Amino acid sequence: MNGRERITARLARRPADHIPVMPITMMFAANQSGVKYRDYVTDHRVLVDAQLRVAERFGFDYVSVISDPAREAHDLGARIEFFDDQPPALAEDHALLGDKATLLTLKIPEPCNGPRMSDRIAGVQLLRQRAGSDLLVEGWVEGPCAEAADLRGINALMLDFYDDPAFVHDLFEFAVKMNLKFAKRQIAAGADIIGIGDAAASLVGPKIYNEFVWDAECQLIEGIHALGGLVRLHICGNAKRILERMGQTRADLIDIDFPVPMPAARAAMPNAVLLGNLEPAGTLRSGTPDQVAGLIAQCHADAGEYYIAGAGCEICRDTPDANVLALTDYARTHV
Repeated sequence: MNGRERITARLARRPADHIPVMPITMMFAANQSGVKYRDYVTDHRVLVDAQLRVAERFGFDYVSVISDPAREAHDLGARIEFFDDQPPALAEDHALLGDKATLLTLKIPEPCNGPRMSDRIAGVQLLRQRAGSDLLVEGWVEGPCAEAADLRGINALMLDFYDDPAFVHDLFEFAVKMNLKFAKRQIAAGADIIGIGDAAASLVGPKIYNEFVWDAECQLIEGIHALGGLVRLHICGNAKRILERMGQTRADLIDIDFPVPMPAARAAMPNAVLLGNLEPAGTLRSGTPDQVAGLIAQCHADAGEYYIAGAGCEICRDTPDANVLALTDYARTHV
């Protein structure tokens, strides 16, 4: 089996020759290629080179265009700060929707024309060309809660849930429509799976998640499925209180971050394919290869058969090669 076949088999709950490996690598990939992170996030050719290099070096089964959460917001006109060797940051003090009325004037951009969205689409296309059918190619969009936080500001959004729920619903509807269009272009360019990053959803409790977030996530996931894409749901952080509902989104793959015990995730989502959940800044970065192997073995035991190897979130840029290889070596010798 090649990587693409291995992952698609696991997501379809068919036998695979060994555990698929799908860790998120962004700054780690850039470091492996010796490039500045600003170049990685602004030039798809740099990103593609780095992704293919890290996949080959460590035996990953996929490549991804994930880089930062600011692509959609940038092309809508949000103020973004770029740094030489750090991820871009949204200027929350100057949020695009600091005035909520601005939402009425926003137009969904054409992803192929927006400078940063089009760069991601070009990255998907080049990854597909260069990886062929050997590796799964992953596109990426922001989830509804994360996109709303990017545009409105996370602190303002948290108050809006109570002060102006109608506005939040309208904002989430806008985010879903925009990112379905963005996902469609990435699937047309060759993406097999679309990652949905919705980290802000881990900051709300079950009541708000059920009332606002869950249905919007489901609409986005169902829409991507209708376009022919698979879906990876990535809600990093402590999502313990919303696990069961996450499992009901019908995402094909659900990432589990390290604050969530894997046994709890499996109990809440008995039939889901789970990925995770090594702590990126803990043992994976600072431990020994033997310790990493022991922890990934425990994750596998807790998750059971429907499991894909990876960390809870992005692998840190200075993680030792030997520790990453310990993760992939375990996966290659277990089913």
